[in-house]
Amino acid sequence: MDPISLEELGLLDVLHRIDEGQEPGQRCRALRERLLEAALVDEDNGSLRLTQAGIERCKSLKHRAMADFEAELVLKEREEAESADASS
Repeated sequence: MDPISLEELGLLDVLHRIDEGQEPGQRCRALRERLLEAALVDEDNGSLRLTQAGIERCKSLKHRAMADFEAELVLKEREEAESADASS
């Protein structure tokens, strides 16, 4: 599996901000439209809120980012162990 992309990290950031009430401004109309078309958010009186699909996508992206982080730590530990073994 490929590591999480920058685009996916950006989407996670946007979804998290919307969940926290810090939605993109009106100048980001194209982004708002894409989120609405993808059914990740609903618009209610001009405010965006995550749909169930948006919540699930956010969870999925968080899990993926954490898995990448954990994998990076495991690889680093292996490299350090191999370096220590080679030095002995």
